[in-house]
Amino acid sequence: MKEKVEEVLNRIRPYLQADGGDVELVEVNEETKVVKVRLTGACGHCPSSTYTLKMGIEQMLKEEVPEVESVEAVPTFF
Repeated sequence: MKEKVEEVLNRIRPYLQADGGDVELVEVNEETKVVKVRLTGACGHCPSSTYTLKMGIEQMLKEEVPEVESVEAVPTFF
């Protein structure tokens, strides 16, 4: 499952990088089916980061990797 998640994130990355951000895979829990990611760069503190996470990253992961139930953000530390 982790490899599938990484493949999808690699396809999403160029769009985030175009806006000065990125996404980092933190954890894939196969038991709970939760993926944890960290939004970095401009995405880490963008007011629209929740929208990016839920409507972009989570939606695409759920479509491409049906095992994924949800995606959660891990805070970025400054």
